[in-house]
Amino acid sequence: MSERSDRDILTELGVEPIRKARTANTPREARIIAGFEDIQKFVEEHGRPPQHGEDRDIFERLYAVRLDRIRAQDECRDLLKDLDHQGLLSVAPDTATGEPNALDDDALLEALGVGPGEGNGITDLRHVKSQAERQAAEEIGDRKKCEDFGQFAPLFEQVRQDIRDGRRKTRRYARMAGIKQGEFFIVNGQIAYVAEVGEEFETRYDRRDSRLRVIYDNGTESDILLRSLQRALHRDETGRRVTDPDAGPLFDDEASVGGSETGTIYVLRSLSDHPEIASKRDVVHKIGVTGGDVDKRIAIADRDPTFLMAPAKVVATYKLVDVNRTALENLLHRFFGDARLDITISDRFGLPIRPREWFLVPLSVVDDVVRHLQEGKLHEFAYDPSTASLRRISD
Repeated sequence: MSERSDRDILTELGVEPIRKARTANTPREARIIAGFEDIQKFVEEHGRPPQHGEDRDIFERLYAVRLDRIRAQDECRDLLKDLDHQGLLSVAPDTATGEPNALDDDALLEALGVGPGEGNGITDLRHVKSQAERQAAEEIGDRKKCEDFGQFAPLFEQVRQDIRDGRRKTRRYARMAGIKQGEFFIVNGQIAYVAEVGEEFETRYDRRDSRLRVIYDNGTESDILLRSLQRALHRDETGRRVTDPDAGPLFDDEASVGGSETGTIYVLRSLSDHPEIASKRDVVHKIGVTGGDVDKRIAIADRDPTFLMAPAKVVATYKLVDVNRTALENLLHRFFGDARLDITISDRFGLPIRPREWFLVPLSVVDDVVRHLQEGKLHEFAYDPSTASLRRISD
């Protein structure tokens, strides 16, 4: 049996080895370490090292180039070996992408504002904002004077009056709760009105986001990202959502699901021609809760395995106020768990997918469930898939 090192023994015992103190890093070493930490964050989020290829996100391609250059230099490997808990340095550098038309390393770095002719080209960035600077700018958005503020001023006056008269309430903003066009919020002491919500797009980490036009009661506006406004509201201890004057909560007892959040219960019917779905179309429904626009969610249903890779139509929606939509969706999915549709479909890459949000439930039963939720009596019932109906639980 081979002799085990002290590091191996410590690892088995779950003890982190104590690293020797280093002398202060030079500016160049600090840049190399920072660049390597960016790569490590990518690996943590994606579960794999960054890869080359024109079909990859431009930042992933940058990280792949950077990792290759780090691996190829003894100086860099020696500097980073104690930080390499993911084993990234043990792989030989990728010297060819296999794509003759792809940008070479220097051209790719140049396209990103990285100077290949300065230092070793790994992290010498020219005219590129730091992550903190980019995030700060994103949080604030492009704040400027609102030239047509006159048409919004009466809205702010009415909201203030509604709050004073009690027709509207201000509620603590829940983490990453929904934001819709026409809603009012209080952030950093200012009333903010969401005048426009742009087209939804996917970020480089497979998240959805939208660019907003937000008008503030001091006569300015910004083009902040939706997720950035969510974060700003959550971090602001005084951040508030201003309720609609005619909105009533779905639940009288907020503690039944916890939190303060606004959203929509939606029920979809699939238009798939899959035999198992088509033969039961009237009872196969997707039941979910969202803080966004339901119609936007199904716009690309035919390309999304979540929607069975087929068009879908909305057959029912139920508005929510002051409800934690994640907790509510989990509750609904548990309630109908025994009736979950058991089907495997192929995504657009031919990989097998088993959707988890489709159930064999008549629409009338969903209506009854929502009514019992409103009455606070859902715990008195259970769903019986054999009869496709609710039954009262015996005391």
